[in-house]
Amino acid sequence: MKRMVLAITGASGVVYGIRMAEELLIRDFEVHLIASDAACIVLEQELDWDFSSGRTQTFYQRLPKGNLIYYDNDDIAAPVASGSFLSNGMMVMPCTMSTLSAIAHGSSNNLITRAADVMLKEKRQLILVPRETPVNTIHLRNMLLLSEMGVNIVPAMPGFYSKPTGIEEIVDFLVGKVLDLINVSHDLYHRYG
Repeated sequence: MKRMVLAITGASGVVYGIRMAEELLIRDFEVHLIASDAACIVLEQELDWDFSSGRTQTFYQRLPKGNLIYYDNDDIAAPVASGSFLSNGMMVMPCTMSTLSAIAHGSSNNLITRAADVMLKEKRQLILVPRETPVNTIHLRNMLLLSEMGVNIVPAMPGFYSKPTGIEEIVDFLVGKVLDLINVSHDLYHRYG
């Protein structure tokens, strides 16, 4: 099975989630994409996306052709909200600290946090990419709590040993690190040594 749930929240750095969606789709993954309201605002601000034709249509137009299924974050009846929905796991990329906190404390009040809660209860892989700095003690405790539950926490901290020459290479480094976690081979960054 090549099926991944991918959520994009309203943290700065939505390009990480979009780039991951592109990489999964070109690798023939079935991508179940959820975007929060705030994520769509940030997509407009950071990537100049225009949602005037509607969110669903915009995602289908902007992302590569492939097996993409888009859900609004308030669609709590979506298949990904059920433990009977099988997938390889879920990524939240980028992940706001409020979403991270809700997941850590079982507050499933939207589709993103409900789908993440399903991953935890079904013992499936969950990867969170927080994009916040500096972090406070509450953030750190929530990340520790999730890490102790087996969640992969991958802060958006690029490595520079490959001497990136632009933003795309910095983004690809992080996307490659997450692809490594789900055992997908790629050549998005130069490995050390």
